[in-house]
Amino acid sequence: MAREIKFSLLYRDMWQSSGKYVPRVDQLNQIAPVIIDMGCFDRIETNGGAFEQVNLLFGENPNRAVREWSAPFNKAGIQTHMLERGLNALRMNPVPNDVRELMYKVKIKQGTNIARSFCGLNDHRNLKGSVLGAKKAGMISQVALSITYSPVHTVEYYMGIVDKVVEYGCDEICLKDMAGIGRPVFLGRLVAEIKKKYPKILVQYHGHSGPGFSVASMLEVARAGAEYIDVAMEPLSWGKIHPDVITIQAMLKDAGFLVKDINMDAYMEARHLTQTFIDDFLGYFIEPTNYQSSSLLVGCGLPGGMMGSMMADLQGFLGAINMSLKNQGKKEATLDELTVALFQEVEYVWPRLGYPPLVTPFSQYVKNTALMNLMHTLKGEPRWKTIDKDTMNMILGKTGTLPGELAPEIVEIVKEKGLEFYTGNPQDEFPDELPMFEKMMEEEGWDRGQDDEELFQFAMHERQYRDYKSGIAKERFERDLESARAKAGAPIIVTRPVVEMPKFDVEKILEKFPTAVPVQATVNGQLIWQYDVAQASSNPNIGDKVEAGQPVCFVQTFYGLEEIRANFDGKIVMVCANHGDKVVKGEILAFIAK
Repeated sequence: MAREIKFSLLYRDMWQSSGKYVPRVDQLNQIAPVIIDMGCFDRIETNGGAFEQVNLLFGENPNRAVREWSAPFNKAGIQTHMLERGLNALRMNPVPNDVRELMYKVKIKQGTNIARSFCGLNDHRNLKGSVLGAKKAGMISQVALSITYSPVHTVEYYMGIVDKVVEYGCDEICLKDMAGIGRPVFLGRLVAEIKKKYPKILVQYHGHSGPGFSVASMLEVARAGAEYIDVAMEPLSWGKIHPDVITIQAMLKDAGFLVKDINMDAYMEARHLTQTFIDDFLGYFIEPTNYQSSSLLVGCGLPGGMMGSMMADLQGFLGAINMSLKNQGKKEATLDELTVALFQEVEYVWPRLGYPPLVTPFSQYVKNTALMNLMHTLKGEPRWKTIDKDTMNMILGKTGTLPGELAPEIVEIVKEKGLEFYTGNPQDEFPDELPMFEKMMEEEGWDRGQDDEELFQFAMHERQYRDYKSGIAKERFERDLESARAKAGAPIIVTRPVVEMPKFDVEKILEKFPTAVPVQATVNGQLIWQYDVAQASSNPNIGDKVEAGQPVCFVQTFYGLEEIRANFDGKIVMVCANHGDKVVKGEILAFIAK
């Protein structure tokens, strides 16, 4: 009898892999019954990751979104699953253990059946709390292995992690091929080994389309014994997102597997509805290059979204780099030349930083370090001159154990800075905080919510939750949308004064201030020069001093605030963007000079 392969629709990740926002709860409620009518899905990824933060940025209640979005699938007997980042849970930085435990208690009450938990470093210690917390709450615990391709990421390496998380009690294993660079035959071997040793453990495969391996990978893991395959659907499939369910269903059916039929009328309706959401407003925040695959991703191993990020970085730095080359009497570089150089630098940096799997946030650390190395070497300066705080914490072991060994020159840098490597359990560095948040909620007069869900959101996303409660988040989103529509040429109603920033010429600035360096946005979002809860902020003044390693400004993103730090002591000599402006990654915000 043919073996059945079941499908999970990544309706959350489809949007997260495409752009900044996800559909509103009213839109999700509209499409849920149509997805059910398609008849081919046994699972739906409904929440987790950035889902809650995005709703807070809308100025909407994320708890309502999770409950209403999950309810129709629960009623139809379709399992729902969430994505969480182990030690970081639903945010980009570590979370205390008591807040992590509350997350699972809240999510199962809200209708989420499966907790898909991953650690960007594949450190089983960071996953132990996820397994225990999910099981204690009554959820299905699915541990996701962060898949990458390197000399240290062998079948034996991954099986060592599987052994530990099975020991902790996990129910399922997911192969999270976040960059889509897992080689198909290797992934098949890994699945076969898991099924051979743990036949009762279910295996699910999640692979992005970016470099083009994922379709072959899906066939290989199915043949090796995987039970579930993650898929997407038009108009948010392929490119750097995920393969479409129609293609994968047809391929597996031809290969002799038992797969459910697709109700094509419902598929076309769901496709149409998704497009209307894009046309409504979500399309303004979708990066066009995310619809394109690229074989260049095979070599550097970065997730697809990071390629667009790198190009934005290089666009912003191009003028400054060429001015430096010109001053050295060297030939100026083209954008294509710098792109190749940066990809090569990523390949150089990655093994020397211990082969961290290139998934959020570690992909950003590797990419940023490579970019700074490139900047320094083009100026005739040594590599590793600039290593940001988050990357250094990764190097020191404060977020988990790196898969590979650090290069001797990195170890020497740590010694020169007088720093110490951390060998303890990363979770131990972050004491419990729920009592503090309970007290703050009481002082604010805020209700803890059904099943303590409001307490959870406050403890997990304090700053975004405060902005949501004050109404600032909704005002900010409306300005964000207004700005995006304006850039797209759509008619808008101006509701705030437009302040023209001075025009600037990189070459003229560098002629006047030879030591000037651009301060650039590291992410897309809203520029915040001096953040406080009341949003009483303004632009900096020319001549304001900045200190090395200290924040110059912030960018509000869908997952929280990103600090933009100075690389040296100096002063601001030019301000190029206003507080509150929507900025894009790589955009020059200001110039600082020694």
